[in-house]
Amino acid sequence: MEGLIMAGQLLLGLTVLVGLHEWGHFIAARIFGIRVNKFYIFFDFLFPLPNVLNFALWKKKKGDTEYGLGWFPMGGYVDIEGMIDETKDASKLAEEPQPYEFRAKPAWQRLIVMLGGVIVNIVLGVLIFWGMTYKAGDNYLSMDEVNKLGIVAHPIAEEIGLKTGDKIIGVAGNKIENFSEAMGSDVVLGENVYYTVERDGKSIEIPIPNDLYEKLSDEESEGFIDALQTFSVGEIVPDMPAEDSGLEEGDRILSFNGENVTYYHQFSALAAKNSGKEIELAVKRGDDTVTIKPTLTEDGKLGFQSVPDLNYSHVDLGVGQAFVMGSGRAFSVITDNIKGFKKIFTGQVSAGKALAGPVGIARKFYGGVWDWTRFWMITGMLSMALAFMNLLPIPALDGGHAVLLIYEMISGRQPSPKFMERTQQIGMVILLGLLAYIMFNDTMQALF
Repeated sequence: MEGLIMAGQLLLGLTVLVGLHEWGHFIAARIFGIRVNKFYIFFDFLFPLPNVLNFALWKKKKGDTEYGLGWFPMGGYVDIEGMIDETKDASKLAEEPQPYEFRAKPAWQRLIVMLGGVIVNIVLGVLIFWGMTYKAGDNYLSMDEVNKLGIVAHPIAEEIGLKTGDKIIGVAGNKIENFSEAMGSDVVLGENVYYTVERDGKSIEIPIPNDLYEKLSDEESEGFIDALQTFSVGEIVPDMPAEDSGLEEGDRILSFNGENVTYYHQFSALAAKNSGKEIELAVKRGDDTVTIKPTLTEDGKLGFQSVPDLNYSHVDLGVGQAFVMGSGRAFSVITDNIKGFKKIFTGQVSAGKALAGPVGIARKFYGGVWDWTRFWMITGMLSMALAFMNLLPIPALDGGHAVLLIYEMISGRQPSPKFMERTQQIGMVILLGLLAYIMFNDTMQALF
């Protein structure tokens, strides 16, 4: 069932993103009087072979345009009259251009058409982040609250020199107010940054390695840092050991097999070590102490939601405040992608761990539970990422077309149709090779 939910969320997300991206090209072309022969969500052929298995799940002709839903669930396209792309070659453009063709229009109009999809993806991403931020407000865990007890340093954090109980004061010499800043892109994707930490009453600096993202991308990573937290038992998951053994909401776990438990990370570590075993828990319930003996699941789960004894801060935001914060979060996706690509090209992060295809996106981002809030936040993030990826100056992508059009505008010379065809072919080889690598890597990670 989880697999179906992941696939369903991914399919819906891609339909929204691809449909609106192609609509951006479509509407820009129509504004400038350019004929659009087809507007398809997903491909109606075996991509990238435009003449193989040509059929659509649904199609309808309206005016000059055929609208349809293809059978090959990856991407989509608009067939713009008079444009060389991955589905057409230069031989089809041998005749004199007609006024309604893409190639007959000024370079600046063609540039806007090519960037139409990217513009719509950016607008969509900003709107989603804006709306979600306005709805939820600003919710955060302050460093003052975290530093009452300090942090939990998981194995990777311990490797770089952090210790459980440390109190993080700043990052790269700047004081931080929000716990999310202690784990943000400046830390994970930064260059030569460091933590300022208070330990045993002394202030020390902990260098953060430039390959931290590589370490955290490992499938077996146990995380990095958390707030050190006492806790109580929250919602009980049905048909799990917690329910079967009589654990109740509001209980406090005092000991695990005779070992005192104060913080949630202590309980989690002990549960992981006793997967599939019967355990003994001493539980505080009101004024009484009771003992229960559940048998943990094979993956070390008891089956309850923990309620941390942490006070989260909340600030209601006006429309304008939400726009500033939401758009900032949206554009941070693009800047984070730029930082990530820099890490790849400098060898600090392997491409196999940094790049994800459809399988990886479904597993890592959407997840196996259908949560509409999470769905729209992830879709907004992917919309901004799609805009960035399409702006890369690779032939066959919008950015590759844009580079050639900007060259034409500056030089006054239009590249020949044959040159355009060759660049598209080269771009497709690059993209297909990259796609094959990413999908193979996703599949191997999912299986092993």
